[in-house]
Amino acid sequence: MASLDDRTRGLIRQRIVSRVKDIPSLPQMVLQTLKKLDDPKSSAADVADRLSRDEGLVLRVLKLANSAYYGMPRRVSSVTEAIPYLGYRTVKSLVLAASVFQHMDKPLAGYALDRGDLWHHSLAVAVSSRHIVEKITGKKIIDPEEAYIAGMLHDIGKIVLNDYIRFGYGLIVRMVEEEQVPFMEAEREVLGFDHAEVGAQLIEQWQLPDSFVAVARYHHDPESLPEEASSEERLLLDVVHVANVMTLMLGAGLGADGLQYPLSEAALERLAIPDPESLLGELVDCITSLDEELPAEDA
Repeated sequence: MASLDDRTRGLIRQRIVSRVKDIPSLPQMVLQTLKKLDDPKSSAADVADRLSRDEGLVLRVLKLANSAYYGMPRRVSSVTEAIPYLGYRTVKSLVLAASVFQHMDKPLAGYALDRGDLWHHSLAVAVSSRHIVEKITGKKIIDPEEAYIAGMLHDIGKIVLNDYIRFGYGLIVRMVEEEQVPFMEAEREVLGFDHAEVGAQLIEQWQLPDSFVAVARYHHDPESLPEEASSEERLLLDVVHVANVMTLMLGAGLGADGLQYPLSEAALERLAIPDPESLLGELVDCITSLDEELPAEDA
């Protein structure tokens, strides 16, 4: 089968590396807000003061905070008011989600995703990951909000590879359909990278925790997680892997590659999920509420 020549692949690889470096880091204000949220000495007023310096971010946080998912007793109109209701961990999740929204709310033609599809899929995986952590018993070594963030970020590499996957899209599809090659393996063969590897590099560049890097890197292949990884990283990876595959089964953000990833039976066993079909039904309810969680385009 015809393929890209080595020179073309080399040029694409160089441009992908350059593109990762060109993606701006999280704004300093966001990083400072996250530090405040991690500081047990900080007050709700301290966090709100830091966060209020970005009006657009405040609007997106309030949009998410007032969504049906969080079940606020009444509508809140300020971050200061929302923080005591939600708690620092949840606010941290909302700040990160609102910060990456601008990257995800774009069409990704290379993956056959319309505008908002990647954001919708990522949010679906985030809430599904949180639900799974809250559901499993005897596994409370990770926080549900950590699972939410990891689920939100798992596919971030697609925003980088999108511009390049179109060069080899026909080759990738033929490898997948005719040779039964897994989609990510075809990505690597044609482009020199896959979206999981690129996503891990981007999250590392953003100076986010190593656990999020590991989830992005191995979310399609949890059995490849290095043996030296911690039990927390293993559990977090399994949770996001299961949430991602089940979310794709339910049709949330399928795109060109959505049905190409198998569900790891080993991950289900490690999570002690005896009835995957029952869990799938529960995730339908989680995903159904997402429309109310999506920030307006002009937020």
